[in-house]
Amino acid sequence: MSSNVKLHVLYQVANAPINLFPFPHVYVQDVFPEDFYRKLRSHLPPSEAYQDLKALGRVGSGYPDTRLVMPVTRDSVQALAEPFRGFWDELAQWLLGGFGQTVLSKFGQFLDQRFGDARKMQFYDEALIVQDYTRYSLGPHTDSPHKVLSFLFYLPADDSLAHLGTSIYVPKDPNFTCPGGPHHPFERFLRMVSMPYLPNTLFAFLKTHNSFHGVEPIEEAGVRRDLLLYDIKVENPPELRQPAPAAAQPAASPVSNFTF
Repeated sequence: MSSNVKLHVLYQVANAPINLFPFPHVYVQDVFPEDFYRKLRSHLPPSEAYQDLKALGRVGSGYPDTRLVMPVTRDSVQALAEPFRGFWDELAQWLLGGFGQTVLSKFGQFLDQRFGDARKMQFYDEALIVQDYTRYSLGPHTDSPHKVLSFLFYLPADDSLAHLGTSIYVPKDPNFTCPGGPHHPFERFLRMVSMPYLPNTLFAFLKTHNSFHGVEPIEEAGVRRDLLLYDIKVENPPELRQPAPAAAQPAASPVSNFTF
C-alpha cells in the first residue's frame, strides 16, 4: 500500500464532517483512491479463507450464520496464497498501525466524555474481511461495552445493492438506552436512515448507549455484501469495571501502540 494511498484515506477520514445525531458518525465517499479500490476488490480472499463467527468462537448461538469472516491477523494473512497474501499483509501493516491514532484523535472529545481522560485508557484494534449473504440481518444494538469506534468500509462491485447498507435506529421509547450486548427487536425501533451500500464508501461511528444500528433482513436471492470492518476497542471498559478501594486502583495505562 503506497504512501499515497495511506495519505488519501487519512485525508478523507480526518476531514469528514461528524454528524452528531442521534450519535456521532461519519459517511465518507471515495475513501480509497479509485485504482486502489479496484485492486482491493480483485484481491478479496477466496471463499475458503472465510469462516462463520460461531466457528471462530466470536459469537453465541443466536447470531446469524449468514455472515462469514476472515480475521486480518498475521496467521490468517500468511495462510493466503499469492497474490492475496502480499496485498493484505501490506494493507494490514498500515490499517493496524498508525490509522488508529488518527481516528482516536478525530473523535477525541467524545472519547473524553465517555472515559474522562481517554489518554489513560488502553486501546487495541482489529480488522475483519466480511461476507454477508441472503437472509442476513442484525436487530438494533449498540455493540459490546469493549467497542469504542467501528469502521465499515463498503466494498460492493457496483451501486445495485445501495439499499443494503447499515441502518441507524432510534427507540420508540425515547428514554430507552443500552450499555451494549443484546440485539433488540426491530419493532421497538424506528429506522432513521440507512447508509447507502455504495462502492468505495465508509460508515464509521462511535459506540454510545444510544448508538443503535443494524441491518435490515436481506431478502434478495444470491446477494453478497463485502465489507472490511475495522474496530477500536478498550480494555476494562468503565461499564464492566468493578469498583476497587482507592489503594488498590491500578496505575493509568497509556494509549497503546497499534501494531500488526
